[in-house]
Amino acid sequence: MANEKKTIRLLILEDSQNEAERLVSLFRNAGRATRVHRVTSSDDLAEALQQGWDLLIAAPESSAMAPGEALASIRRQAKDIPFIQLISGNDSDAITEALALGAQDALPQGEDERLVLVANREFSNLEERRARRAAEVALREAEKRCQLLLDSSVDAITYVHDGMHIYANRAYVDLFGYEDAEELEGLPMIDLIASSEQATFKDFLKGYQNHEGDTELRCSGVKVNGQGFNARMSFSPATYDGEPCIQVVIRAESDNSELQEKLREVSSQDLVTGLYNRAHFIDLMDAAVERAVTAGQPATLAYLLLDRAQNLQLSLGIASIDLLLADLANLLRGHFPAGSQLARFSDDAFSVLIAGQTPEQSKPLFDSLIKNVEGHLFDIHGRTAQATLSVGCAGLDEKTSKAQDVIERAHRCADEVAQRGGNGIKLYDPSDELAAAASRGDLLAIIQQALEKNSFRLLFQPIISLRGDSHEHYEVLLRLLNPQGEEIPAADFLGAAKAGGLAERIDRWVLLNSIKLLAEHRAKGHSTKLFVHLSGPSLQDAGLLPWLNVALKAARLPADSLILQISEPDAIAYLKQAKTLSQGLAELHCQVALCQFGCALTPFNTLKHMNVDFVKVDGSYVQDLSRPENQENLKTLIASLHAQAKLTIVPLVESASALATLWQAGANYIQGRYLQGPSQAMDYDFSSEE
Repeated sequence: MANEKKTIRLLILEDSQNEAERLVSLFRNAGRATRVHRVTSSDDLAEALQQGWDLLIAAPESSAMAPGEALASIRRQAKDIPFIQLISGNDSDAITEALALGAQDALPQGEDERLVLVANREFSNLEERRARRAAEVALREAEKRCQLLLDSSVDAITYVHDGMHIYANRAYVDLFGYEDAEELEGLPMIDLIASSEQATFKDFLKGYQNHEGDTELRCSGVKVNGQGFNARMSFSPATYDGEPCIQVVIRAESDNSELQEKLREVSSQDLVTGLYNRAHFIDLMDAAVERAVTAGQPATLAYLLLDRAQNLQLSLGIASIDLLLADLANLLRGHFPAGSQLARFSDDAFSVLIAGQTPEQSKPLFDSLIKNVEGHLFDIHGRTAQATLSVGCAGLDEKTSKAQDVIERAHRCADEVAQRGGNGIKLYDPSDELAAAASRGDLLAIIQQALEKNSFRLLFQPIISLRGDSHEHYEVLLRLLNPQGEEIPAADFLGAAKAGGLAERIDRWVLLNSIKLLAEHRAKGHSTKLFVHLSGPSLQDAGLLPWLNVALKAARLPADSLILQISEPDAIAYLKQAKTLSQGLAELHCQVALCQFGCALTPFNTLKHMNVDFVKVDGSYVQDLSRPENQENLKTLIASLHAQAKLTIVPLVESASALATLWQAGANYIQGRYLQGPSQAMDYDFSSEE
């Protein structure tokens, strides 16, 4: 049931181990899976920095090394590790000094809530920096591929900045009869246009740069030998060598150009209404998003949902509903200003893109549209029909990243209007989503309903033996869908369930249904064992053991076919209860697994107090196994566990290259999407691993 969340890797410069443990507990209590290392010397820090870390928290003073020395060490190794300096008292000079040295923040020691907030901010900033660096690498690779495509394209393509050529591909050079692209660099593009049409070209280019008018121009080009030809030019915004410019694609007009133009128009049109179709409209949205981000040009997307469309179709018939939609399309054309982009987005929905206006500015236009449609009498073969619209509006601005996000927002708003009876408008408000995400009551209601209606889903992921174990092992994972059929992240609903006091009920639901499915599966002749996760609250449930004993006997299952899995953070937080529970499970002959192992300052201390059969190391140990030091860390940890007679499991195996490393490291079992992702059935072919 556990969800493999990203583990934060924390360095602590603090002489007191108790204080370091207290700091770690802050993050774990805040829902952060944490792997920690306490710095004991400058050499220790230098060695630790060979691995990846997410944050360093420094006490006001440390005998191990000065905070400034730790910062300098991070800089020398060019590591991107946020640094938070704790200060004795509230000394503003000390805070200023720490910030001047390069700390991301400095705050008084003991302000725990503020520390967690500051750390969360730095984690978010770090993730954004890492994502940006990854995006920059991906962008460079994409630019290389695009350059190769440009150079080899059969279409004549040029990039123009301030009217001057800054790049031209081979096809463009050949089209105008030049020998080399260097002859065109710095040459005004207007010089390649017939003199009689240069004024038209100049006006078109000016209008395009001001985001006005069309994106295509037909004109006459002139080759270097003076020969003219008819050309169709397509203009689009682009960047070249980091500079904003215009991409121009030129296609020479041929005898069948009119046919080609008709085919192009048909491919972008909805046949019933004559408006753009969904695919072409999404392309227009992508271009509008780019203009919003790069040029700061706002726009409004409206999703127009035809109310009670199914009833209208049943009443009028399919052919007649098409006539109504065509009539409605004409009404929309006449209502919106020139330059607005209209499309039939789905069977019963239209979309409108209005450039240069925010949703608030365009609202009066849609208010009047709703009234016009409501008052319009549609004539269908002499029969009168009436219709209304539910309108949802969302804006495009400089923060918009994906066109699909805007479309979904407008769609949701339109659906809300329709659910209230339709014939109205709703503007997307970001606070609506924030409030919904923060509303634990809604999420708890979904969880409560899932418990009552038995609608949770169980998935199974195989755990594969590298050492010849003949049993079939699976980990049980829990999934929950919202009313719209979308999967809710496990971390979200499990966190809400824990806070809302429902974690124990969920654990029992998972145990009961796992036992039922396991009994059915083993009855078919399989020698299968299931790993089932227990949450922290269940460790404190005194009634769990007798209940589990009854459930196993009722299902006639051997107790050792069930392996109860407890996370290391929960075991540390409730060590006394975890010890009692593990002893009780051993008496029932149930096995115990400890997962997310190796993140505590003294992880082996936990094993001294618990009866544990399996240990699943934390996923952070599997990151970047191509590095020798990471391989050695994992190998050392596994060897230490084997010395205590623990069976080891390594999760998150995502590639074939990791298998040989894990075999050499001595892992007993492996688990990950490379082998098989979570599945609704226990159908992995374990015989293939023999």
